[in-house]
Amino acid sequence: MALLSPLGLLLPKFFKAEEAWGEWGPGTLQRLLGYVPQGLRRTADLWKAPLADYSANGDHPSLLFQIAWYGLSAFLGLILIVLVIYILMRYAARHDN
Repeated sequence: MALLSPLGLLLPKFFKAEEAWGEWGPGTLQRLLGYVPQGLRRTADLWKAPLADYSANGDHPSLLFQIAWYGLSAFLGLILIVLVIYILMRYAARHDN
């Protein structure tokens, strides 16, 4: 699945969509739906991604650069998940007795 993650960038470009499906901010939802859910309006600015738009290359990175960062983000996420599960399993094994 991590190898397929760049499709989230490629398919919107191919179909002339603005952004990956489901990665909409309040402005896009306002335009698509005509309103923004109250909960999203309250929490929209709560979290800012460490690498906005999956890029460390400024405001307008090339598509190839974005694809590389998108894939790297997927693999870093996988590594982090595996590491957390490994640590939890080691902790549980020690305290099982």
